[in-house]
Amino acid sequence: MVECPICSKQVQSAKINDHIDSGCQTFLIDTSTTSSSSQIPSATQPSSTLSSSQKRPASSFFHTPSAKRQSTPVKVNASSINVVNGTAGGTKLNGGVKRSFDEGPGEDSPMQDAGTKIEDVAPIETGRVVKRTKTNRAAPLAERMRPQNLDEVFGQELVGPHGVLRSLIESDRVPSMILWGASGTGKTTIARCIANMVGSRFVEMNATSSGVAECKKIFNDAANELALTGRKTIIFCDEIHRFSKSQQDVFLKPVEAGTITLIGATTENPSFKVVNALLSRCRTFTLQKLTTADIKLVLSRALQAEISTTSSPLSPLLDEELISYLANFADGDARTALNLLELAMSLANREGMTKEIIKESLTKTLVYDRAGDQHYDTISAFHKSVRGSDPDAALYYLARMLQSGEDPLFIARRMVVIASEDVGLADNSLLNLATSTYTATQQIGMPEARIPLAHCAVALSLAPKSTRAYRGLNNAFAALKEPGVASLPVPIHLRNAPTRLMRELGYGREYKYNPNYKDGKVKQDYLPDALIGRSFLEDRDLGTEIDPDLIMDDC
Repeated sequence: MVECPICSKQVQSAKINDHIDSGCQTFLIDTSTTSSSSQIPSATQPSSTLSSSQKRPASSFFHTPSAKRQSTPVKVNASSINVVNGTAGGTKLNGGVKRSFDEGPGEDSPMQDAGTKIEDVAPIETGRVVKRTKTNRAAPLAERMRPQNLDEVFGQELVGPHGVLRSLIESDRVPSMILWGASGTGKTTIARCIANMVGSRFVEMNATSSGVAECKKIFNDAANELALTGRKTIIFCDEIHRFSKSQQDVFLKPVEAGTITLIGATTENPSFKVVNALLSRCRTFTLQKLTTADIKLVLSRALQAEISTTSSPLSPLLDEELISYLANFADGDARTALNLLELAMSLANREGMTKEIIKESLTKTLVYDRAGDQHYDTISAFHKSVRGSDPDAALYYLARMLQSGEDPLFIARRMVVIASEDVGLADNSLLNLATSTYTATQQIGMPEARIPLAHCAVALSLAPKSTRAYRGLNNAFAALKEPGVASLPVPIHLRNAPTRLMRELGYGREYKYNPNYKDGKVKQDYLPDALIGRSFLEDRDLGTEIDPDLIMDDC
């Protein structure tokens, strides 16, 4: 006989599947009639005094009761998949620990390294006891301080006490979702907290090291788990934007069928990096950039944790002023802030160290991704600053792009566009300046090219603006969208006549060559007959609207 993984009752081995299909109602074995044969008496205790909890069930695949199962986060990479669920995850039986073969001996085994000291820390909400080994203590501070439950997550209203995502999690209705946010905002942390709160099987993978074959194996395991025990599987896919479109397509069927619950994390805009079919099957949650106050809370909590785990007192250099400095320096990235704090703690213990030296040692590249949203957002801000005649803002965004390694020719090309789009007919010489700036940048390169770039940016900012030509072109494009306008025949007198047949048909016969006439003036139509009298070029250089904020300032 075997023990049913659902109801934990004894069932005939050959009838286990039929028993599960019947809803655990049939093929049960009355253990009262077989208790005498199934109990193994102790050498010091009569068999009649053994309790039911001390009975040893028959060895089988279904050994651990389902009530003792719990979700355990697992990392998956391209080389291996190691899914550990509650069946082999350290369930205590009669004082011992049941482990899988890959996990090795338990803490009570004589094969255990005597030098490995294990410390129990406070249990989290699921009741799971977290063990902190020397390997955990060697992890970076950012990893050691990772929140274990949603109450410890700062700066994200989605998982706050009244957050939408938190209410879904607490009601056990976790949908497939895409978590979109900058680095260090808590995407991975929230996913792991979800795994700790719900009773689903949890598998963690990274798109940078996993492929389609690994995904399909996980889907198959998830389907088997769902069919056998009814337990769902949550897959957390970090950096999901790294998957190609064809790789993302493999998630469509299991997500739609409910075989898995997908939690994808990305720092890129999902509208551009995640296929629409997958986006329509998932809810997108945007994580906000952490404020300086949120980062200070994270750093303060980390300092308190370090004080409680280290015997030596912290350096007095790590005061409130330095914490505020690090919080501002982190630019909303909690991971960066904790890494900076860890570095500051190491430096503070050196002899002769001062707070100024620590600050000088903490160098950081500006937050700017040449291939992501920062690339487009910053050049857009630069363009709008020039258009708004604000040279200070234009120089700030120019310096920010150059300092972060942006291609200077990309900036120069944009200024050529600005010279025609925004300055336009108000000062035709600016187009020559912009094209000359592009040539100079191409010829001399960085860092000297920053000077002509700044020259052109300031000149464009201070120049008068006219969008007359730009708006006129847009008006012409708008006319082409009207029915029949794009296919209107060109007037016959404007057509070229390179062949005898065309000349015989009258092509170009009535055309008046303007240079042959006084002042080049002739009476002649150039638009198709259906558009005669229609104007695309407006008389005004700029718009006619009045900003109400200016009126308020005048008052």
